[in-house]
Amino acid sequence: MPHTRFRIVAVALCAAASVALAQDVATPNEHLTVTGVPPVPVALMQALAPYTEFRPRSVASWHPVRRELLVATRARNTTQLHRVRAPGAPLEPVTDYTEPVRNGAWLDAKPDSLLFVRDTGGNEQTRVFRLDPGASEPTGLTDPDRRSEVVARDHARRRYLVGSVALDKSGRQESPTEAITLLDPLQPDTSRTVATLPGTGWGDFSFSFDDRRVAMVEYKSVEDARVHVMDLATGTRTQVLPKPGAAKPISTSDVTFARDGLSLLLATDNGGEFRRAARFSLATGALSFFGPPDADVEQLALSPDGRTIALIVNRDGIGVLELYDATTLAKRPSPALPSGTVSKAVWRETSREVAFNLNSAQSPSDVWSIDLATNAVTRWTETTAPGLDARSFATATPIRWTSFDARVIHGFITRPPASFAGKRPVLIDIHGGPEGQSRPGFMGRFNYLIDHLGIAVIEPNVRGSTGYGRTFVSLDNGAAREDSVKDIGALLDWIAAQPDLDASRVAVAGGSYGGYMSLAVSTHYADRIAGSVDVVGIANFVTFLERTESYRRDLRRVEYGDERDPAMRAVLTAISPVTNAGKITKPMLVVHGRNDPRVPYTEAEQIVETLKRNNVPVGYILADNEGHGFARKDNADYYFAAMTQFLKQVLRL
Repeated sequence: MPHTRFRIVAVALCAAASVALAQDVATPNEHLTVTGVPPVPVALMQALAPYTEFRPRSVASWHPVRRELLVATRARNTTQLHRVRAPGAPLEPVTDYTEPVRNGAWLDAKPDSLLFVRDTGGNEQTRVFRLDPGASEPTGLTDPDRRSEVVARDHARRRYLVGSVALDKSGRQESPTEAITLLDPLQPDTSRTVATLPGTGWGDFSFSFDDRRVAMVEYKSVEDARVHVMDLATGTRTQVLPKPGAAKPISTSDVTFARDGLSLLLATDNGGEFRRAARFSLATGALSFFGPPDADVEQLALSPDGRTIALIVNRDGIGVLELYDATTLAKRPSPALPSGTVSKAVWRETSREVAFNLNSAQSPSDVWSIDLATNAVTRWTETTAPGLDARSFATATPIRWTSFDARVIHGFITRPPASFAGKRPVLIDIHGGPEGQSRPGFMGRFNYLIDHLGIAVIEPNVRGSTGYGRTFVSLDNGAAREDSVKDIGALLDWIAAQPDLDASRVAVAGGSYGGYMSLAVSTHYADRIAGSVDVVGIANFVTFLERTESYRRDLRRVEYGDERDPAMRAVLTAISPVTNAGKITKPMLVVHGRNDPRVPYTEAEQIVETLKRNNVPVGYILADNEGHGFARKDNADYYFAAMTQFLKQVLRL
């Protein structure tokens, strides 16, 4: 399935993390192997501390009986689930483990028992667990040798659909499959495998209201996602959109059965550039569109009674919540919300109230709700950081520039306070995906770079980014990969033309695909940047595709190209940063997790060893208990401090 937006570090940071102090220099903890990284002063860790103490909240689920919420936020070192008994009430820990727990739900049949998923060390080998009241340890409900996740719950509120895939335990696998199982969490021995589906790009599962059928999406690529309906008794499935053999692929998501059982509600780009909300007739194949025509739908959430739709649409990077009548498809009146971006709408079982996350430049993610009967807006959580007034943080502003082929590229810039004199240095922070999008919102720890170091932060949306239409997102596929790198070259031209920005002091950073982009910019524009930061990035497309987990490989081949084809392999080799590393001349900081199943840590090892041979300054941080990004506070603390120190040096601050 597509990536969500990847920022350089996946969690809020805190400088009070398990760091040994010696002679005013911070020493990394025992899980970090650090080479070539300049000493990190304790004073810097202390200065960063307030900016790393924000703890964003994210709604997980409602209690099935009481008006309470389950919320995910960092506890001590990792994200855990907390109970919020009433708006503004203290957060009460529900889970408390070494490994992060980011999502879960109370069981309807046993309301104070919890269902959740968890992996180990960031390896993404998730397993489904049940935690009963008073139990010290959870009960494992799925095979520990498979990657499992809960994908849907039936309307009887007793059974859950679980999708699972085999892992590469014995080497590389081709043609992987996904097993779909019906699970009763209270009687796991009665589980029944409904079907074994080809490939691993299945998602957006939804039960019909009579619980006899399931609608689902077969994700092939960001441009090709097919809708199927499966009979749960037989496992027989039928592709309904587009019809098999259709001349042109379409992308569809957020599929859910309508209350009548005769139609589906979904978001699709069929016939247009953007993924629009629509009702699809299973009998005739007709689509009835509703909602805005020129913005992508990010979520379509149907209320449990099937009567109201919560729609989140992407308007110029801002997530906007709209409500619709599920029968007439007419827009319902809804209250004004505070400024910011809405994400993750979650309905209460009564269908009267919908909760959601709200994020802005001045506020990290907090949980709010709307009461449909009264249109009352309620704030459930409020996160702060001691000693900081987030209301003073700058808001990103949109920018545009013209690339090599006259195409307009979009992005956002957050400028430092006017109190900084002279032209300011720049950090270009490139999102992951590549099917992702930089959005204006809370900058968290980056506010230290902006407010104390006077760095302007630019977040570009190069070609291949989502949010700008079907054509734009496909412009970087396959052999056109480096066209997105040229978009950064054009951005460097734009920076040089700005009277307040210093083109001689530009650093580039990114995570995952953004890490590849950071490496590629370092090879193409070595004379125009001062340094770069690569976090869990791709250094060699061929070895990346060969070693990424099998459940992701075919999906990535569609985006990057198939390394088994000799001609494509030659292209992938030619454009890989490790092939062109001889052109890298500026210092680099490389960060990776040893357990990363998406971009194996051997990608980092390749670029680090190559730069060392070429006598290019390179710092390397490897965490043995992390995966695709740093999820543990103590690791993230040290990493961000090291990155800040690195930026101070290369940007001459």
